[in-house]
Amino acid sequence: MSRLTHLECTRCGEHYPADRPQTVCPKDGGILYARYDLAAIKKIFSPASLLPLAPTMWRYDAVLPDAPPVSLGEGFTPMLRSREYPNVFIKDEGLNPTGSFKARGLSAAVTMARQFGLKKLAIPSAGNAAGALAAYAAAASIEAHIFMPKDVPMANRIECDYYGAHATLVDGLISDCARKIAELKEKPAWSKEGWFDVSTTKEPYRVEGKKTMGYEVAEQLGWKLPQGIIYPTGGGVGLLGMWKAFDEMEQLGFIGPERPNMISVQSAGCAPIVKAWDEGRAAAEMWMNASTIAAGLRVPKPYGDYLILDILKKSGGLALAATDAEILESTRHWAKVEGIFAAPEGAASLVAYQKLLASGFFTADDTVVLFNTGSGLKYLDVLDTAGVVRAPSPASRPIAGIIGPY
Repeated sequence: MSRLTHLECTRCGEHYPADRPQTVCPKDGGILYARYDLAAIKKIFSPASLLPLAPTMWRYDAVLPDAPPVSLGEGFTPMLRSREYPNVFIKDEGLNPTGSFKARGLSAAVTMARQFGLKKLAIPSAGNAAGALAAYAAAASIEAHIFMPKDVPMANRIECDYYGAHATLVDGLISDCARKIAELKEKPAWSKEGWFDVSTTKEPYRVEGKKTMGYEVAEQLGWKLPQGIIYPTGGGVGLLGMWKAFDEMEQLGFIGPERPNMISVQSAGCAPIVKAWDEGRAAAEMWMNASTIAAGLRVPKPYGDYLILDILKKSGGLALAATDAEILESTRHWAKVEGIFAAPEGAASLVAYQKLLASGFFTADDTVVLFNTGSGLKYLDVLDTAGVVRAPSPASRPIAGIIGPY
């Protein structure tokens, strides 16, 4: 049984009750984290207690909110040893329901939305989060209102339609989609609809779903953490979640104080975290005219930027970028060498590893986990036209640079 006690602001430390829907800290807009009575959980939760449990992310329900899960079998994805690099493992999140790691966060978020009696959920999405919300909302009999860029991969548009979601295509980027939701919520006719916004890091439970990736990495490596984790970063929820999981696991006695070097990889066409890291900033600036084939990395300014950059610093990690040409080559390379048809975002992690291996940041003896965040099958229209000159993505207006709140 969960021992969720409260929500805590990651900026000011203020506590909020966990028995009602919450967004961000009303004092400073800080992201809220779910906190648990880990001392009580430690008495009933151990690596041995996991052995008979089903291979889904809900095997970690002791450190998840206590509510009947809205589950489609998400989580416990395989950790595949690379055929090319003996000490590299590929965490293949493309085998989740709806074909991406977004299933984890939206399973948890929709679970709590149903627990709180919410009827209508809204989300801005570059694609995969839209499909995941549509699927889990359908499973929970909750309305899903989705706003996506017009040039979103075709698979994402089709799956939202088939799941019965209300989808709106926006001329712009994910940040413009977020602004559209904020504008509509201010109109009397729409505010009466009772929408609840489940944008990235705008509610606390998508982080909880994503943190299960950290528990799985540890469990699948025999409760030892790797030297490095390379994570394709758009909104960065998984990076936040895994770091939170490592802290919880240390308090539970599952691991010691060791931490992996956390590596954030972005597209050279939209790299706000990389730019902020290189300039030694504590927060990112909005990236203008973002353009990349990796739709999930096309986030001009992640709302959790201050947490992402802090994690990179504390872990001894770094941020680096991959060009679209490098991403396409790695997508094809993984398919041919590893038998993994990765999403472009996931293939960026191979680009990052090769660069860090060549620079000496990692050695061949270091255990490193690369995250493939989705299935290449979700990007067939994008990959089929790879190499064709494509029109640049619509420029995002400055007001739309931050994904909420407004």
